Amino acid sequence: MADKTPPFTMGIEEEYLLVDQTTFALAQAPDSLIAACKKDLAGQVSPEFLQCQIEIGTGVCHTIGEARRDLAHLRRTVARHAADYGLAPIAASCHPFADWKEQHHTDKERYHQLRRDLGGVARRMLICGMHVHVGIPDQDTRIDLVNQLKYFLPHLHALSTSSPYWQGEDTGMNSYRLTVFDNLPRTGLPPAMADWAEFSSTVNTLIDLGLIEDASKIWWDLRPSSKFPTIESRICDVAPRMEVTLTLAALTQCLTRMLWRRSQTGEGWPVVQNFMIGENRWRAQRYGTSEGLIDFGRKALIPFAQAVDEILHLIAEDAIALDCEAEVNAARKIVANGTSADHQREVFAASKQAGATDREALDAVAASLVAEFGADL
Repeated sequence: MADKTPPFTMGIEEEYLLVDQTTFALAQAPDSLIAACKKDLAGQVSPEFLQCQIEIGTGVCHTIGEARRDLAHLRRTVARHAADYGLAPIAASCHPFADWKEQHHTDKERYHQLRRDLGGVARRMLICGMHVHVGIPDQDTRIDLVNQLKYFLPHLHALSTSSPYWQGEDTGMNSYRLTVFDNLPRTGLPPAMADWAEFSSTVNTLIDLGLIEDASKIWWDLRPSSKFPTIESRICDVAPRMEVTLTLAALTQCLTRMLWRRSQTGEGWPVVQNFMIGENRWRAQRYGTSEGLIDFGRKALIPFAQAVDEILHLIAEDAIALDCEAEVNAARKIVANGTSADHQREVFAASKQAGATDREALDAVAASLVAEFGADL
């Protein structure tokens, strides 16, 4: 069995928004800024769909400590080059007050094609996400783990929520990003599939019909990566603070290992219908960690803090093996202190109480996101 043990390596991708350091309004990334970042970071940085966005990706990391060093270097480098242009990056899934109608997509054929294919839906994509890859070389094992791991996607999403505001209004959601993203086709929870052959056949049907060019246009919350021998969790909002990103990545890595480990002894996680997991997905999107999620074994709502405690018990052995006990245990701190969505609302409320206008309070929210970007570096 040891020879077949997956490496459970990790890779993290984050998307950032660029804002003016003075006004905190969104700003276009100059070509020279992207070029400067690429000179220092090579293939680890790229422009994104909108001109106000930039994307980074770590290398293949074997430990969370390695991921921390790489991610810190990436964040520092982007922030340093952005500052040369009077700009600053923020890692939040929606800008507090920007209007999507005023943004323009990057001049690349891939993005032109997206705009043609998706119409007005693409224009609203003023959102940023965070993706976590976990190395699973065997193709059928990838499908098996996708089928099981999707149960825990709402839990991960709830901890990540960072997008309560949209176009200057509090949406009442902790993650409005997911509301926008779900307008795209081929999104949401992945369907249950028997094996790699079924997944490939399904994707190839769309390719053969000319509807998509490759599997990268499958935008499920969790998918086998189209580029790497990994499974890729895509449900999380991007986190303003790097340490929250690392907690989410470590949890994803440990949950994957736990599910694989249980499968080796015939204790695979029960596959729950997407309809039911979707209810938890909605609750995470709406409430973050402030309300409970459904425990489908108990058929009961349980407090989110209890759900996290039970997850940490399940993955205790895996956290030791992967040397990330501190990072996964930090999930309790997120529950106790609130997610980024909670913090943004607190900044807004405090500013209003001090006499600020709504716009001034939203400026304060954006300023806090700029500060949090570098807080853990």
